[in-house]
Amino acid sequence: MGRCKLAYIKYDKRKVGDKMKEKLEKMKKDVPAVFLAMRKKETPWYAKLFAALTVAYALSPIDIVPDFIPVLGYLDDLLIIPLLVALTVKCIPSSVWERCRADSEDIWKDGKPQKWYYAVPIIIFWLIILWLIVKAIFLK
Repeated sequence: MGRCKLAYIKYDKRKVGDKMKEKLEKMKKDVPAVFLAMRKKETPWYAKLFAALTVAYALSPIDIVPDFIPVLGYLDDLLIIPLLVALTVKCIPSSVWERCRADSEDIWKDGKPQKWYYAVPIIIFWLIILWLIVKAIFLK
Protein backbone atom coordinates (compact mmCIF):
# COMPACT_ATOMS: atom_id res chain seq x y z
CA MET A 1 0.00 0.00 0.00
CA GLY A 2 1.48 3.34 -1.07
CA ARG A 3 1.77 6.27 1.20
CA CYS A 4 0.77 9.75 0.08
CA LYS A 5 3.54 12.26 0.72
CA LEU A 6 2.65 15.90 0.72
CA ALA A 7 5.32 18.32 -0.34
CA TYR A 8 6.06 21.05 2.15
CA ILE A 9 6.03 24.42 0.44
CA LYS A 10 7.61 27.24 2.35
CA TYR A 11 5.74 30.51 1.99
CA ASP A 12 7.87 33.62 2.03
CA LYS A 13 5.93 36.91 2.17
CA ARG A 14 8.91 38.93 0.94
CA LYS A 15 9.19 36.96 -2.28
CA VAL A 16 5.47 37.31 -3.04
CA GLY A 17 5.57 41.04 -2.25
CA ASP A 18 8.63 41.54 -4.45
CA LYS A 19 6.98 39.71 -7.33
CA MET A 20 3.86 41.85 -7.00
CA LYS A 21 5.96 45.02 -6.98
CA GLU A 22 7.79 43.88 -10.12
CA LYS A 23 4.50 43.14 -11.89
CA LEU A 24 3.02 46.50 -10.88
CA GLU A 25 6.13 48.35 -12.08
CA LYS A 26 5.94 46.44 -15.36
CA MET A 27 2.25 47.33 -15.73
CA LYS A 28 3.07 50.96 -14.96
CA LYS A 29 5.23 50.92 -18.11
CA ASP A 30 3.01 48.63 -20.17
CA VAL A 31 -0.18 50.72 -20.12
CA PRO A 32 1.56 53.82 -21.57
CA ALA A 33 3.35 51.54 -24.05
CA VAL A 34 -0.04 50.18 -25.14
CA PHE A 35 -1.21 53.76 -25.68
CA LEU A 36 1.89 54.57 -27.73
CA ALA A 37 1.39 51.41 -29.81
CA MET A 38 -2.19 52.45 -30.48
CA ARG A 39 -0.87 55.54 -32.26
CA LYS A 40 1.58 53.68 -34.53
CA LYS A 41 0.69 53.07 -38.17
CA GLU A 42 2.24 49.59 -38.05
CA THR A 43 -0.21 48.45 -35.38
CA PRO A 44 -3.14 46.45 -36.81
CA TRP A 45 -6.64 47.87 -36.38
CA TYR A 46 -7.77 45.10 -34.02
CA ALA A 47 -4.74 45.73 -31.78
CA LYS A 48 -5.65 49.42 -31.77
CA LEU A 49 -9.17 48.49 -30.67
CA PHE A 50 -7.85 46.34 -27.80
CA ALA A 51 -5.36 49.09 -26.92
CA ALA A 52 -8.12 51.69 -26.73
CA LEU A 53 -10.18 49.44 -24.46
CA THR A 54 -7.16 48.74 -22.26
CA VAL A 55 -6.13 52.37 -21.84
CA ALA A 56 -9.73 53.51 -21.32
CA TYR A 57 -10.32 50.90 -18.61
CA ALA A 58 -6.96 51.56 -16.93
CA LEU A 59 -7.52 55.32 -16.74
CA SER A 60 -11.25 55.21 -16.15
CA PRO A 61 -12.64 56.01 -12.73
CA ILE A 62 -15.44 53.55 -13.53
CA ASP A 63 -14.71 49.87 -12.82
CA ILE A 64 -16.71 46.74 -13.52
CA VAL A 65 -16.63 46.05 -9.77
CA PRO A 66 -16.42 49.28 -7.71
CA ASP A 67 -13.31 49.64 -5.55
CA PHE A 68 -15.30 50.22 -2.35
CA ILE A 69 -16.36 46.55 -2.36
CA PRO A 70 -13.77 44.82 -0.17
CA VAL A 71 -11.27 42.59 -1.99
CA LEU A 72 -13.33 42.21 -5.19
CA GLY A 73 -13.03 45.90 -6.02
CA TYR A 74 -9.26 45.74 -6.29
CA LEU A 75 -9.18 42.17 -7.51
CA ASP A 76 -10.85 43.15 -10.78
CA ASP A 77 -8.10 45.75 -11.37
CA LEU A 78 -5.44 43.15 -10.63
CA LEU A 79 -7.00 40.71 -13.09
CA ILE A 80 -8.71 42.68 -15.85
CA ILE A 81 -6.00 45.25 -16.64
CA PRO A 82 -3.17 42.67 -16.91
CA LEU A 83 -5.39 40.46 -19.06
CA LEU A 84 -6.28 43.35 -21.36
CA VAL A 85 -2.61 44.36 -21.59
CA ALA A 86 -1.55 40.77 -22.36
CA LEU A 87 -4.25 40.42 -25.04
CA THR A 88 -3.25 43.72 -26.61
CA VAL A 89 0.48 42.90 -26.56
CA LYS A 90 -0.22 39.58 -28.33
CA CYS A 91 -1.88 41.53 -31.16
CA ILE A 92 0.91 44.11 -31.56
CA PRO A 93 3.91 43.22 -33.76
CA SER A 94 6.96 42.58 -31.55
CA SER A 95 9.14 45.23 -33.21
CA VAL A 96 6.48 47.90 -32.60
CA TRP A 97 5.96 46.71 -29.04
CA GLU A 98 9.67 46.89 -28.19
CA ARG A 99 9.91 50.48 -29.49
CA CYS A 100 6.80 51.56 -27.60
CA ARG A 101 8.01 49.85 -24.41
CA ALA A 102 11.31 51.73 -24.63
CA ASP A 103 9.51 55.02 -25.27
CA SER A 104 7.14 54.47 -22.35
CA GLU A 105 9.98 54.28 -19.83
CA ASP A 106 10.61 58.02 -20.31
CA ILE A 107 7.00 58.87 -19.50
CA TRP A 108 7.37 57.96 -15.80
CA LYS A 109 10.50 60.00 -15.07
CA ASP A 110 10.42 61.56 -11.60
CA GLY A 111 7.43 59.42 -10.61
CA LYS A 112 4.83 61.16 -12.76
CA PRO A 113 4.02 61.22 -16.46
CA GLN A 114 5.91 63.88 -18.36
CA LYS A 115 3.49 63.83 -21.26
CA TRP A 116 0.18 64.48 -19.52
CA TYR A 117 -1.56 65.23 -22.81
CA TYR A 118 -1.72 61.47 -23.47
CA ALA A 119 -4.77 61.50 -21.18
CA VAL A 120 -6.68 63.91 -23.46
CA PRO A 121 -8.30 61.18 -25.63
CA ILE A 122 -9.50 59.38 -22.50
CA ILE A 123 -10.94 62.58 -21.06
CA ILE A 124 -12.71 63.31 -24.35
CA PHE A 125 -14.07 59.75 -24.45
CA TRP A 126 -15.58 60.04 -20.96
CA LEU A 127 -16.96 63.52 -21.67
CA ILE A 128 -18.78 62.08 -24.69
CA ILE A 129 -20.15 59.23 -22.56
CA LEU A 130 -21.29 61.72 -19.91
CA TRP A 131 -22.90 63.92 -22.57
CA LEU A 132 -24.78 60.92 -24.01
CA ILE A 133 -26.06 59.96 -20.56
CA VAL A 134 -27.24 63.52 -19.81
CA LYS A 135 -28.85 63.72 -23.24
CA ALA A 136 -30.66 60.40 -22.73
CA ILE A 137 -31.94 61.32 -19.26
CA PHE A 138 -32.68 65.04 -19.40
CA LEU A 139 -32.94 66.07 -23.04
CA LYS A 140 -35.67 63.78 -24.37
